[in-house]
Amino acid sequence: MRNSVALSLSRRVIAAALLCAAPAVYAASPEAPKGAAVLFNGENLSGWHGMPHYNPYQLAAMKEAERKALIDGWTKDARQHWKVDQGELVNDGHGAYLATDKDYGDIELWIEYKTVAKADSGIYLRATPQVQIWDTTKEGGKWGIGADKGSGGLWNNSPGAPGKDPLVLADKPFGQWNKFHIIQVGERVTVWLNDKLVVDHARLENFWNRNLPLVKKAPIQLQTHGGEIRWRNIFIREIQSDEANEILRKHGSAGFADVFNGKDFTGWAGPVDQYEVKDGAIVCRPHKGGTISTKEEYADFVARLEYRLPPAGNNGLAIRYPGSGDSAYVGMCELQILDDDAPVYAHLDPRQFNASAYGMTAVHRGYLRPTGQWNFIEVTVCGPTLRAELNGTRVLDTDLSKVTTYMANSAHPGKLRTSGHFGFCGHSDPVAFRDIQIKRLEKK
Repeated sequence: MRNSVALSLSRRVIAAALLCAAPAVYAASPEAPKGAAVLFNGENLSGWHGMPHYNPYQLAAMKEAERKALIDGWTKDARQHWKVDQGELVNDGHGAYLATDKDYGDIELWIEYKTVAKADSGIYLRATPQVQIWDTTKEGGKWGIGADKGSGGLWNNSPGAPGKDPLVLADKPFGQWNKFHIIQVGERVTVWLNDKLVVDHARLENFWNRNLPLVKKAPIQLQTHGGEIRWRNIFIREIQSDEANEILRKHGSAGFADVFNGKDFTGWAGPVDQYEVKDGAIVCRPHKGGTISTKEEYADFVARLEYRLPPAGNNGLAIRYPGSGDSAYVGMCELQILDDDAPVYAHLDPRQFNASAYGMTAVHRGYLRPTGQWNFIEVTVCGPTLRAELNGTRVLDTDLSKVTTYMANSAHPGKLRTSGHFGFCGHSDPVAFRDIQIKRLEKK
């Protein structure tokens, strides 16, 4: 399915005059980490507008005039409750939250805060709650909902989900400054609080619709929730695709083995003459194709790799391929690899778009990078289930045993195969694959 919500809130922000400058208190802007930008300049609220806990899908669906009027009202309210005091951003515990004028995707964020007893706050990433901040003492009255475990967790995740509770309690006593360091790539969030790891590469669930992945870009929000909170030294660095891939590849790397040596087709079978090794990648030759696959077979496994598409490029991942035949049908499936933003593919069946289980299960679209950039995909195959994370975002989660309708009414007799080879389904275009790794999973 296409995630049709475009959260370009930065283009719909009210005039900067609504967040007028406070008297300057810094001789110069705070010094940002290398490569980072200053989000709060210590002098005024430039770059921010008002936005409370509000469904961003509803906001994006409004007519422009209605949306602008709503944001104007929120920003006017925010001015009554937010101020700059001695270089610190201060909220009195009430009013609309502050949201960045700019939308952000993959980021590295630094932020310090200091709060008071019984306060409750947090940081919304991509307009989604939240990295939790609260009074962790028993007197705060919220041990029953997890405050005893500390701040920094992704509190709005489902009960028991990774990241919901922080790994350690790292809060400092009231009156002292706490420091967050946050990295987000796709839905994957890592949080350090006061230099202690509290969330380790956990998915931030979409609070607004748990059946959808997070939006690709949206504002960062600072929550206000009943008690004074002060913020300072707020910096952000946008993470580019190559670095994002490296972050995703490094996490949980134990157990993965290389299945391509970057030099030749050792360990591979099929029409390898239809492909070439170029700059450490397997590339389908132009106007050539066919399915090549590992000589080894796999039952349950996780595959990680990067791929790069040319304009309108088309290929696929062969999952549990028997070694001959049309991999989309005789194998468990072909996981589509496609430049589905190309105009030529505008009217495809939803079960043909990039990262779909070809012909069987549609995918959440909108997470493919522009042609020429490397995408990172992780595919988990367990029994009849298939899950794909594209650039850190879960875009496919399906049980093929439950699929009963097929594109063009063409059945997939191999969908319940329990083992097979892993490979690439060339379709005449020079699609490139590199850093190909597989980890076998033990049956439970």
